[in-house]
Amino acid sequence: MRAVFGLVLIAGLGLAGFAVMMAKKQFDAYQMQLAQAQSMQSQIIPTVEVLVAQKTLNYGDPLAPEDLRAVKWPSDAIPEGSFLALSEIFPENASNPTRYVLRTIEKDEAIMASKISLPGEDAGLNSRIERGMRAFAIKVDVASGVSGFLRPGDRVDIYWTGSVDQDIGGGSRGEITKLIEANVRLIAVDQSANGESAEAAIARTVTVAARPDQVAGLAQAQSTGRLSLSLVGANDDTIAEAIEVDQRRLLGLVSAPIAEAVVVEQEQVCTTRVRRGAEVVELQIPCTN
Repeated sequence: MRAVFGLVLIAGLGLAGFAVMMAKKQFDAYQMQLAQAQSMQSQIIPTVEVLVAQKTLNYGDPLAPEDLRAVKWPSDAIPEGSFLALSEIFPENASNPTRYVLRTIEKDEAIMASKISLPGEDAGLNSRIERGMRAFAIKVDVASGVSGFLRPGDRVDIYWTGSVDQDIGGGSRGEITKLIEANVRLIAVDQSANGESAEAAIARTVTVAARPDQVAGLAQAQSTGRLSLSLVGANDDTIAEAIEVDQRRLLGLVSAPIAEAVVVEQEQVCTTRVRRGAEVVELQIPCTN
């Protein structure tokens, strides 16, 4: 009887030990899973919903709510000017909430304020003109218009070539070329304000955005001479300094200074002859006249 009781006790202790071991393994596994979950949760990037295009939207297309959808976007990498809700794009209090596409928007690209018109405005030129600026058209040809490689959105330097009256310029220097405006933004080429075209086209006019005082200067320059454009690089943030070249400087013809005649007044010397014995000697005396 005692032997049976001993075997039962040993079996019970074995089962209890096995149960404790299994419980510890389960507890360790749970602790590992909990640590992994906490580690993954710490790596989750906070996101917000941003409106993107459902399809490719081209210049001039009207923007409708069905053209948009909301996607998760990292909250620390939201493009500037993006919209988070439809009410921001189509305000309920607007008399005409219709908006138009000003630049091509690819599918799944974030909708930004710079690429769509304001509520009620069309995709015309007036939507490209900033506050305080005016549109001014400049006549160009294949030479003055950078061989047709200008597009809306580009920036150019404007040069004037012409003759200056002698009364104004202080002497004739032939024709003069002068930089009159630097880093001016183009808003249209001919009748197109769409800057998405990649093909070169020879334009007859380009339209720039300028301040009213700049417009007056450009109008005066265009009526008194020829205007030429120089394309500024997309990543060039430098501002050109004052530049002026005339024909003499271009050809290296620097006029030599005229030598002035120098009159040296000689000192007058008066002498008299005196005989000393057999010799006649000339002696210097003060001049009386």
